[in-house]
Amino acid sequence: MVTLDVRPQLLDALSALRDRVAAARFPLPLAGAARARANRDELLAQLDDYLVPRLKDPEAPLLAVVGGSTGAGKSTLVNSLVGRRVSEAGVLRPTTRTPVLVCHPEDHHWFSGMRVLPDLTRVWVPHHQDPADDLLLPGENPARVLRIETADTLPPGLALLDAPDIDSLVSDNRVLAAELISAADIWVMVTTAARYADAVPWHMLRTAKEYDVTLVTVLDRVPHQVVSEVSRQYGALLTKAGLGHVPRFTVPELPESAWGGGLLPATAVAALRTWLVHQTLDPAARQHVMSRTAHGVLDSLNARMPELAGAAAAQYAAALRLTTAVEGAYDSEHARVRGRLQAGAVLAGDALKRWRAFPLDCTPGELLDTLVESLGALLLCAVAAADERVDDAWRREPASQAPELTRPDPAPESPEHRIGLAVRRWRRELEEYAEDEVRELERGAAPDAELVAALVATALLGGRRARTAGEGLAERIGAHGALRLRDRGGRLLLDVVDRVMHAERERRLAPLDALEVHAEPQAELIAALSVLQKER
Repeated sequence: MVTLDVRPQLLDALSALRDRVAAARFPLPLAGAARARANRDELLAQLDDYLVPRLKDPEAPLLAVVGGSTGAGKSTLVNSLVGRRVSEAGVLRPTTRTPVLVCHPEDHHWFSGMRVLPDLTRVWVPHHQDPADDLLLPGENPARVLRIETADTLPPGLALLDAPDIDSLVSDNRVLAAELISAADIWVMVTTAARYADAVPWHMLRTAKEYDVTLVTVLDRVPHQVVSEVSRQYGALLTKAGLGHVPRFTVPELPESAWGGGLLPATAVAALRTWLVHQTLDPAARQHVMSRTAHGVLDSLNARMPELAGAAAAQYAAALRLTTAVEGAYDSEHARVRGRLQAGAVLAGDALKRWRAFPLDCTPGELLDTLVESLGALLLCAVAAADERVDDAWRREPASQAPELTRPDPAPESPEHRIGLAVRRWRRELEEYAEDEVRELERGAAPDAELVAALVATALLGGRRARTAGEGLAERIGAHGALRLRDRGGRLLLDVVDRVMHAERERRLAPLDALEVHAEPQAELIAALSVLQKER
């Protein structure tokens, strides 16, 4: 018989694998991303709520989770197995709101702490307390609470958990039902004579088969007249699905089950109870149950981890395409801006008119104003063109529809405002450079610093059309001073262009960067699986 391996090295490898799974993110809306997120969450639930606790504490009681569709009679079945009403059932749906765990009083300590289902708040139920009474604190979410009952009618070493409906209309109930089933040593799947062919319970049965867990099915509320026929048909369906070996129990339709409020006769559930007690008290059967379910989960990692790794790789590939589109568009526009600067494209329109009117009908300050405005317009057009190219490329990428990437820019400043600040700062620094050069001249021959700044700005931004600006600058501050000032101003100009284009590119990439889609998770998931396989 295969036994549980509880070596520290295996637990360490499993813990490392669990951390890699928890760190995996699938934020981009790709085909398969929703499935990957669901698989990750389901796997985490099985690791945290079942596998790690079971390997650490193999002597802990067996946990049998009773799950099934709405109205399948789960609560009545649990109450009848215990011999008293511990879980509230009724005709209103969804009936089971807060899950109820029942164990022998000696086993209470195993479940009162956070060993299993650590995300659920524990509520202790006194023996005299009616299970229908509300024990929740104000504002407590009933879907995140675990009610704990003790009953000495259960043998030590066995706990029953009545889970919410797996097809509940309440999404929190469905999520919790999946979590609880993932925490089970034994899955007890309950369906009815009227609904045994429904899709939802069969999805859970196929999942149990896929993970090779210890499974038992209960066909509940079967009319006496059709017990044989319905049981035969259900058995045929199980055999066709490869589940013919699964223990199967039939509970007849009785007056006590009509409204879900009573207890079934002990004889109605005797066979199921006997089977559960045997799995608990027989050492070989107990070892087989635990080993099969634990190894089933471990074996399932061989397919589930590569699937997660593949989804992580697809996320990174999509993020890389989005990033490349942004970088390509901005790099192209950045190069185009530099080319237009060299061609003197800034000295056009109003700026060119001002230059032609300078100095008779245009002051140095007015000329600088129009040059700064024209430079800002050139940069703004480049950013807008880059964004348009990005939008066009992103429209072909489903990943770009992530909500984080489609929200408006939260920054209070517009691109016009940001670029305006940058070019005005360039002007101030250029004027400071001009003042430095003027101070070096003899006081009597020193020209106006603003005039010098206007001339050097025109020379830098005007290309061949501004040749006379360079000549005028050399006449006023000398050839060496003019050359020095143009070099400093030119480096400053390229620096401001680079900073503006870089900042706007990074702003466009920021929402994508915030999603933290990296290349490492794919390799980390596969590496963690490899280490675990080696330790096994």
